[in-house]
Amino acid sequence: MADVTYYGALPFVFSDKGTAAGEATECLSANVAVMRAEALSRKRGHAGAIAFSRTGDPSSGDFGDANVIRKFGEVPDDLSAL
Repeated sequence: MADVTYYGALPFVFSDKGTAAGEATECLSANVAVMRAEALSRKRGHAGAIAFSRTGDPSSGDFGDANVIRKFGEVPDDLSAL
């Protein structure tokens, strides 16, 4: 199977340790992911959000690292642990 690119928006919420990742939402395109991330960043209780993409082979489950498209609000600098 050919590689597929998925797009998503991931909110960050305030926590005792600063910020924590919330639940990601899958989006239809990069533009939709950016708009969704911006809206999530403005939601009460959210510190910020990112729009991202991931490319890989769904049949094998082998995906590359997430590529951050855009950040909104307070988002951790190091996203490698997500």
